[in-house]
Amino acid sequence: MNGPNANRRRSGIGPQGSLTELATHIVEKHHTFTKSESSRLEALFIKVSAKHGDRHPELKSMQVVFTGMANELRSHMMKEEHILFPYLAAMEAAVSEKRPVPHVMFGSVENPVRAMMKEHDDAGAALQALREDSHSFAAPEDACASYRELYRSLAVFEADMHTHIHLENNILFPRALEMEAAAQ
Repeated sequence: MNGPNANRRRSGIGPQGSLTELATHIVEKHHTFTKSESSRLEALFIKVSAKHGDRHPELKSMQVVFTGMANELRSHMMKEEHILFPYLAAMEAAVSEKRPVPHVMFGSVENPVRAMMKEHDDAGAALQALREDSHSFAAPEDACASYRELYRSLAVFEADMHTHIHLENNILFPRALEMEAAAQ
């Protein structure tokens, strides 16, 4: 089994892997990338906006959108890492050991999943606004190397975020909801 998805298949990441493995993959790959890249892009926005903001006023509004999204994502990922994902691991362990699913303050896993998906929608809307304001991340002719790097990096950030959200919304969360329903 070769190709770009071979390691993912071997490591159990995907529809057949455990919830814990998938959540760990999301944290190690996508949360780590999002955190480090958000900080780097925020600094790059400051630099590029200071130099080009007068000629390209969209940069300042894009900076506001990106910073707001980055702050929301930091809070979002913290909730996943400290509340939702540990609960999913505990639920999965209980199910595999044929014990009752742990009781949690949020009632059903459906409640935090619904909140996380709403926040994913908000991030998607922010990314769409960034794409539109930047004309699909096409740097203008007078863009310096930092400006071009900002737009290139925003496109990479967007692509990773779409993969990240797909893994949660379409694989992890539905499987968690199914597991919880079957355990009750």
